Amino acid sequence: MYASTRPLEEKIAYCERAYGEAGLPALFRLTPFSEPPGLDEALERRGYGRFEETAVESASLSAVSKPRAVIDLPLDEWVQAIGALRGSTAAQRAGHLARLRVLPLPARPVALLRDEAIVATGLVVVEGSCAGLFDILTAESARRQGHARSIVTGLLAIAWELGARSAYLQVKADNTAARDLYRQFGFEERYQYWYRGREGERE
Repeated sequence: MYASTRPLEEKIAYCERAYGEAGLPALFRLTPFSEPPGLDEALERRGYGRFEETAVESASLSAVSKPRAVIDLPLDEWVQAIGALRGSTAAQRAGHLARLRVLPLPARPVALLRDEAIVATGLVVVEGSCAGLFDILTAESARRQGHARSIVTGLLAIAWELGARSAYLQVKADNTAARDLYRQFGFEERYQYWYRGREGERE
């Protein structure tokens, strides 16, 4: 909330100690707006490599129809479905479900079925007039068949229905196929963020 007065190196060392005492690696998420100036370079000097460069994109919305193939799922069933697509452990699925259950905003999980099997998923969370799109995932064996397009269309239709007039999403900066798809819905990059972590701790 306020500008810091302590030396940058002292603050970084404090964070390293705090996370170390908790048995956790110190991972830093940065944006072009991160303060103080020089933080990114200081972490580089301390051996923190850059990884997971991600683009934040947004778009204005208009009314669209939800594809019939895109269905709503109960939250617990949806978490199991996306966990299966990702190969998540039982603990990871439980953590994902716990976080979503306490979310204080309207959220709608959806999926797309092919031959009675879930092959794609997505989640929309709405806050006022803005919607966030999350967990857009397609089974590897079912990619390049238009399923992601249907999921995104369905999420945007739900967002409009819930009063959102703009939407945002996050996508890996090097995921050209996904970014090309999102561009067709009017999404444009607003900024990027990335993480810094030490070798062997970047997870």
